[in-house]
Amino acid sequence: MSFLDRILDRTQRLPKVVDPATHSVLDYLTTSYFFVLAGIYWGRNNRAAAAALINGGMVLGLSMLTDYPGGLKKIPFREHGKGDIMQAITAAGAPSLFGFGDEPAALPFRLQALDEAIVIGITDFDSDLAHQQALESQRESAA
Repeated sequence: MSFLDRILDRTQRLPKVVDPATHSVLDYLTTSYFFVLAGIYWGRNNRAAAAALINGGMVLGLSMLTDYPGGLKKIPFREHGKGDIMQAITAAGAPSLFGFGDEPAALPFRLQALDEAIVIGITDFDSDLAHQQALESQRESAA
């Protein structure tokens, strides 16, 4: 079992109130958030703008390739959850990596990482709907 699988399994204690469709909406809202953040910092703090574009691109790319509503049905929903963990780590660490970790511009990234951790914790990555979508995706790939 991979490290990311173990993290997802540890979240099983939390109530699972977010289904794949709701998670999809939250992901596209997160993408929008990061792109708006990039616009806000553009020209004022180019390191923060770059970090926002990277994070927004990560969420958008992962969302577009996931087998949930609004995605292209390539990546199983549980694998998407592992990507969400990586994106939360990126959002939390980008300010320090890009050299603005001690500036006020770091706060929106760290708050979004916290939000992402909460969403990961309350999303049912192993729901019947997620399994059904994964099976449909496998059938389409085989055809």
